[in-house]
Amino acid sequence: MSKLSLFEKFDWDQIGADVLTHVVQVVLLTALFYLLNLFGQKLINKTTTHYLNKESTSNNRVSTIRSLLKNILLYTLLIFYVYTILTVLGVPVGTLVASAGIASLAIGLGAQGFVNDVVTGFFILVEQQFEVGDLVTVSGINGTVVALGLRTTQVRSADGTLHYIPNRNISIVANFSRGHRQQIVNLRVAADTNIPKLEDVLRTVNQQLFESTDELLIEPELLGVNVLANGNLVYQIKVTPQQGAEIAMQRLLVSHYLPELKKIGITLPSNTLNLQG
Repeated sequence: MSKLSLFEKFDWDQIGADVLTHVVQVVLLTALFYLLNLFGQKLINKTTTHYLNKESTSNNRVSTIRSLLKNILLYTLLIFYVYTILTVLGVPVGTLVASAGIASLAIGLGAQGFVNDVVTGFFILVEQQFEVGDLVTVSGINGTVVALGLRTTQVRSADGTLHYIPNRNISIVANFSRGHRQQIVNLRVAADTNIPKLEDVLRTVNQQLFESTDELLIEPELLGVNVLANGNLVYQIKVTPQQGAEIAMQRLLVSHYLPELKKIGITLPSNTLNLQG
């Protein structure tokens, strides 16, 4: 009888009404913040596209700015969303934060790392160290930048692996998409190779490819015979291709060199190709 009396002490109608009210509020707030994020994303896309059409700005830079603005919007809305939901549910957020003690210290340390990430990301953007689409080496990782966010930079390596690098860990950046990157193609040659005949073939192929493709900025330059550190004897050709076409042009040149050299009886040693950036 006492248990029944205890059960009857609760105002279940009021409890049910409160729960339903909170559920409705959470659903409405979730929908509101979702719509705000959707509207903000579209506004950012429209604004950056208009900026791209109006100003003489590269697509990569606009993509980088767009990515960063979307990150700022997402994190800002997420913070306000969590705070609003907790407030609606009656959780005293201010009191909890003030009395958290060790938790506050942990949050503070986490916030410090977050601030470092944001500040570093800001300077990367302002200084234009790299942009979305650039070929870079960051923290020892080679690949193409696919996103620059508030906390992390995403780099996709040649094998398809996507690396998430905290911005605060980025100290030295090698950007291969700035300016025109020159490559040295090293063709291994034998000691008794007829160098004048070799050079005649290389010049002919270089001229033909330079005239037939837009990927070469200037005609490849013959540098001559050299000895590498490993003792291999090589003939070096300097290539200046368009950005992003470095490897493709090196392969194209060599694929044309080999059959033409074979026609005049010049056979190159195995492992004939060596590339230097």
